[in-house]
Amino acid sequence: MAARLRELYKAEIKENLKKKFSYTNDHMIPKVEKIVVNTCTRDAVINGKIIDSLVSDLRAITGQKPVVTRAKKNIAAFKLRVGQAIGASVTLRGERMYEFLDRLISISLPRVRDFRGVNPNGFDGKGNYTLGLKEQIMFPEIEYDKIDKVRGLGITIVTSAKNNEEGRELLAQFGMPFSK
Repeated sequence: MAARLRELYKAEIKENLKKKFSYTNDHMIPKVEKIVVNTCTRDAVINGKIIDSLVSDLRAITGQKPVVTRAKKNIAAFKLRVGQAIGASVTLRGERMYEFLDRLISISLPRVRDFRGVNPNGFDGKGNYTLGLKEQIMFPEIEYDKIDKVRGLGITIVTSAKNNEEGRELLAQFGMPFSK
Protein backbone atom coordinates (compact mmCIF):
# COMPACT_ATOMS: atom_id res chain seq x y z
CA MET A 1 0.00 0.00 0.00
CA ALA A 2 1.37 3.39 -0.98
CA ALA A 3 1.82 6.14 1.58
CA ARG A 4 -0.98 8.71 1.82
CA LEU A 5 1.35 11.70 1.36
CA ARG A 6 3.05 10.14 -1.69
CA GLU A 7 -0.34 9.78 -3.37
CA LEU A 8 -1.25 13.35 -2.37
CA TYR A 9 2.04 14.58 -3.86
CA LYS A 10 1.43 12.80 -7.17
CA ALA A 11 -2.23 13.80 -7.42
CA GLU A 12 -2.34 17.41 -6.20
CA ILE A 13 0.89 18.92 -4.89
CA LYS A 14 2.90 18.51 -8.11
CA GLU A 15 0.23 20.35 -10.11
CA ASN A 16 -0.15 23.10 -7.49
CA LEU A 17 3.61 23.73 -7.40
CA LYS A 18 3.85 23.63 -11.20
CA LYS A 19 1.16 26.33 -11.48
CA LYS A 20 2.49 28.52 -8.64
CA PHE A 21 6.14 28.60 -9.78
CA SER A 22 5.34 28.09 -13.52
CA TYR A 23 7.73 25.19 -14.06
CA THR A 24 8.18 24.07 -17.67
CA ASN A 25 9.44 20.59 -16.83
CA ASP A 26 8.18 17.99 -14.31
CA HIS A 27 11.74 17.40 -13.11
CA MET A 28 11.94 21.01 -11.89
CA ILE A 29 9.16 20.42 -9.36
CA PRO A 30 10.67 20.09 -5.85
CA LYS A 31 10.15 16.89 -3.88
CA VAL A 32 11.16 15.50 -0.51
CA GLU A 33 14.32 13.43 -1.01
CA LYS A 34 15.05 12.18 2.51
CA ILE A 35 14.41 12.78 6.18
CA VAL A 36 17.22 12.50 8.73
CA VAL A 37 16.27 11.99 12.39
CA ASN A 38 19.12 12.23 14.90
CA THR A 39 19.71 12.54 18.60
CA CYS A 40 22.74 12.74 20.85
CA THR A 41 23.37 13.09 24.54
CA ARG A 42 26.11 14.22 26.86
CA ASP A 43 25.16 11.45 29.32
CA ALA A 44 26.58 8.78 26.97
CA VAL A 45 30.11 9.88 27.97
CA ILE A 46 29.46 8.79 31.56
CA ASN A 47 27.23 5.78 30.90
CA GLY A 48 27.59 3.87 27.61
CA LYS A 49 24.31 1.98 28.15
CA ILE A 50 22.33 5.16 27.40
CA ILE A 51 23.05 4.67 23.71
CA ASP A 52 20.89 1.52 23.81
CA SER A 53 17.88 3.56 24.94
CA LEU A 54 18.56 6.19 22.25
CA VAL A 55 18.70 3.47 19.60
CA SER A 56 15.51 1.77 20.83
CA ASP A 57 13.62 5.09 20.91
CA LEU A 58 14.71 6.01 17.38
CA ARG A 59 13.86 2.52 16.13
CA ALA A 60 10.36 2.81 17.61
CA ILE A 61 9.80 6.29 16.17
CA THR A 62 11.10 5.63 12.64
CA GLY A 63 10.64 1.89 12.14
CA GLN A 64 14.23 1.55 10.94
CA LYS A 65 17.50 0.56 12.62
CA PRO A 66 19.53 3.63 13.66
CA VAL A 67 23.27 4.08 13.11
CA VAL A 68 25.29 4.91 16.23
CA THR A 69 27.24 8.18 15.81
CA ARG A 70 30.69 8.40 17.33
CA ALA A 71 32.97 11.25 18.38
CA LYS A 72 35.48 12.37 15.76
CA LYS A 73 37.80 14.26 18.14
CA ASN A 74 39.07 14.15 21.69
CA ILE A 75 37.60 16.97 23.78
CA ALA A 76 39.10 16.99 27.26
CA ALA A 77 36.63 19.52 28.68
CA PHE A 78 33.75 17.12 27.91
CA LYS A 79 35.78 13.98 28.80
CA LEU A 80 35.16 12.82 25.23
CA ARG A 81 37.43 10.38 23.37
CA VAL A 82 37.67 9.53 19.66
CA GLY A 83 35.32 6.72 18.70
CA GLN A 84 33.13 7.04 21.78
CA ALA A 85 29.38 6.59 21.03
CA ILE A 86 27.50 9.85 21.61
CA GLY A 87 24.27 9.54 19.62
CA ALA A 88 22.26 7.83 16.89
CA SER A 89 20.71 8.80 13.57
CA VAL A 90 18.37 7.38 10.94
CA THR A 91 18.01 8.35 7.27
CA LEU A 92 14.55 7.66 5.85
CA ARG A 93 13.78 7.42 2.15
CA GLY A 94 10.87 6.17 0.04
CA GLU A 95 7.72 4.80 1.68
CA ARG A 96 9.10 5.00 5.25
CA MET A 97 9.95 8.66 4.68
CA TYR A 98 6.40 9.53 3.61
CA GLU A 99 4.90 7.45 6.45
CA PHE A 100 7.10 9.24 9.00
CA LEU A 101 6.28 12.68 7.57
CA ASP A 102 2.57 11.84 7.69
CA ARG A 103 2.78 10.72 11.34
CA LEU A 104 4.87 13.78 12.26
CA ILE A 105 2.45 16.28 10.70
CA SER A 106 -0.89 14.70 11.55
CA ILE A 107 -0.26 12.94 14.89
CA SER A 108 2.94 13.97 16.69
CA LEU A 109 3.14 17.76 16.25
CA PRO A 110 -0.47 18.36 17.38
CA ARG A 111 0.34 16.44 20.60
CA VAL A 112 2.91 19.05 21.67
CA ARG A 113 1.68 21.13 24.61
CA ASP A 114 0.85 24.77 23.72
CA PHE A 115 1.57 24.07 20.04
CA ARG A 116 1.29 27.16 17.85
CA GLY A 117 3.04 25.84 14.75
CA VAL A 118 6.63 25.14 13.76
CA ASN A 119 9.16 27.90 13.14
CA PRO A 120 9.02 29.00 9.48
CA ASN A 121 12.65 30.19 9.68
CA GLY A 122 14.21 26.71 9.94
CA PHE A 123 15.27 26.68 6.28
CA ASP A 124 18.93 26.63 5.24
CA GLY A 125 18.78 28.74 2.06
CA LYS A 126 18.54 25.73 -0.26
CA GLY A 127 15.01 24.59 0.64
CA ASN A 128 15.93 22.07 3.37
CA TYR A 129 14.06 22.35 6.67
CA THR A 130 15.39 21.48 10.14
CA LEU A 131 13.12 21.07 13.12
CA GLY A 132 14.29 20.61 16.71
CA LEU A 133 12.06 18.81 19.18
CA LYS A 134 12.54 19.06 22.94
CA GLU A 135 11.06 15.67 23.81
CA GLN A 136 10.67 12.30 22.15
CA ILE A 137 7.50 11.46 24.11
CA MET A 138 5.30 13.36 21.63
CA PHE A 139 5.48 10.31 19.35
CA PRO A 140 2.77 7.75 20.15
CA GLU A 141 5.24 4.88 19.61
CA ILE A 142 7.17 5.87 22.76
CA GLU A 143 5.76 4.45 25.98
CA TYR A 144 6.03 7.12 28.65
CA ASP A 145 6.64 4.61 31.49
CA LYS A 146 9.58 2.93 29.75
CA ILE A 147 11.78 5.95 29.01
CA ASP A 148 14.66 6.73 31.38
CA LYS A 149 14.96 10.42 30.47
CA VAL A 150 13.23 12.88 28.15
CA ARG A 151 15.57 13.72 25.28
CA GLY A 152 15.25 15.92 22.22
CA LEU A 153 15.84 15.08 18.60
CA GLY A 154 16.55 16.87 15.36
CA ILE A 155 14.59 16.23 12.18
CA THR A 156 15.96 17.45 8.85
CA ILE A 157 13.73 17.30 5.78
CA VAL A 158 15.93 17.41 2.66
CA THR A 159 14.16 18.61 -0.48
CA SER A 160 15.18 19.15 -4.08
CA ALA A 161 13.93 22.77 -3.91
CA LYS A 162 16.29 25.48 -5.14
CA ASN A 163 15.39 28.07 -2.48
CA ASN A 164 13.51 28.55 0.80
CA GLU A 165 10.32 29.78 -0.82
CA GLU A 166 9.94 26.60 -2.89
CA GLY A 167 10.79 24.39 0.08
CA ARG A 168 8.34 26.20 2.38
CA GLU A 169 5.56 25.91 -0.20
CA LEU A 170 6.25 22.18 -0.70
CA LEU A 171 6.05 21.47 3.03
CA ALA A 172 3.00 23.73 3.45
CA GLN A 173 1.24 21.74 0.72
CA PHE A 174 1.97 18.55 2.68
CA GLY A 175 0.29 20.21 5.68
CA MET A 176 3.28 21.29 7.77
CA PRO A 177 1.79 23.65 10.39
CA PHE A 178 4.04 26.73 10.10
CA SER A 179 3.37 29.46 12.67
CA LYS A 180 2.31 32.84 11.35
